Amino acid sequence: MSARHRKRWATSGAATALALSAVLAGCSGDDTPADAASKAESAVGSIASEAGEAVESASAEAQQRLDDIQDGVDVKGDVTTGAPVTGSDGRVRTDVTARNTDDSARSFAVQVDFRNADGRLVDTIIVTVDHVQAGSSATATARSTHDLSGEVRTEVARAVRY
Repeated sequence: MSARHRKRWATSGAATALALSAVLAGCSGDDTPADAASKAESAVGSIASEAGEAVESASAEAQQRLDDIQDGVDVKGDVTTGAPVTGSDGRVRTDVTARNTDDSARSFAVQVDFRNADGRLVDTIIVTVDHVQAGSSATATARSTHDLSGEVRTEVARAVRY
């Protein structure tokens, strides 16, 4: 059975990086990885995207925050993105499939980068795929935080299983 995307947070722009820093710096050592992900989701869910260096900065911050997930395992090779599709709203969506190679149910936090035809980073999203059963795969949907025009490619920048 496939778990559906339950949590998503955007990590675009300098304000997002600051929000992530403020929220996650306040996480105690008693927080579970899911608690940390939920706090980050709440902090950045409504922050609008910015372009250029701010997106690069947010991407680096997102990667740092994925590093902070306690007992997380880097599993980028177990996660793939599908073909990006631009909806009628101008937002780009892609399926994110996480394969759980562990022997018990796990969740995944996945950073998906959206790049233009020149390879420039134009948006970054972190998606969580919850409760993927051992030996199974589950799919979530990553959606850009703003309209993206032209050709857009998606890639898994980072994936952490916890």
